[in-house]
Amino acid sequence: MADLFPPRIDMETPSIARMYDYLLGGKDNFESDRKACEELAAGIPELVSFANDNRAFLGRAVEYVCSRGVDQFLDLGAGLPTTDNTHQVAQRADPGARVLYVDHDPIVLAHGRALLGENGTTAFLLADIRDPGPILSSPEAIDLLDFDRPVCVMLVSLLHCLPDDSDPFGMVRSLMKRLAPGSAVIYSHIVSDDHEAAAWMTEKILGFGTPWGRVRSPEEASQAFEGLELVSPWLNDRDEGPRTVDCSTWRHEDRPPVFRPEAPSVKRWELAGVAFKP
Repeated sequence: MADLFPPRIDMETPSIARMYDYLLGGKDNFESDRKACEELAAGIPELVSFANDNRAFLGRAVEYVCSRGVDQFLDLGAGLPTTDNTHQVAQRADPGARVLYVDHDPIVLAHGRALLGENGTTAFLLADIRDPGPILSSPEAIDLLDFDRPVCVMLVSLLHCLPDDSDPFGMVRSLMKRLAPGSAVIYSHIVSDDHEAAAWMTEKILGFGTPWGRVRSPEEASQAFEGLELVSPWLNDRDEGPRTVDCSTWRHEDRPPVFRPEAPSVKRWELAGVAFKP
């Protein structure tokens, strides 16, 4: 499957990767993806800022993890390449940083390989992100990453794409057990404390025929950090308030960290945090 080119593409069913690309202003999307985003935006006016805030969080979080001395990244559910991808942010901070992107979508693999060319410190792997064993034992992972040293796992806007029967949080625990102490997690997940708002978004996306999971409560989404040590979301490392926050406020120079958007009209947000394995 990894060697198929061009990949077999379903142009009629919206793809989460292509929808995200459209929301970020990219060009690697189809009419079905654009229509799906427009339908979602009718009920979620802040949808575009949602995507862009999440992308900005990724950049700040990768810079922070690099500052803590971690120089290896395993980016699960990487999605289509866009601006300030993980390897670009990491390698600006540390030119020797290594990044393995993993996704199950062949079109993501094709675009990623075309973007990277002969980059010897970055690679793409086509694999089932729900099963970490084959990922960690793959030739790409063995050649690129040293699992005797800390690795940062990127779980940015990923787990809400996985249904409960895929045991997304069990996958995280299984993966982190295999990694060295000092390894990190960069994580964000669409959440809501309003049951109707959560159900509306979940049912709308599933109604497109798009494989997806669901909007979870903040408490459910926070399971990803079990057994890990969350870092302060404040730029100055203040030890107060919530450790999981709205991603748009995590270590942002102009916004204090808040657990959820302050406007009560905003019923969905992206819960985010960074944590390390003790």
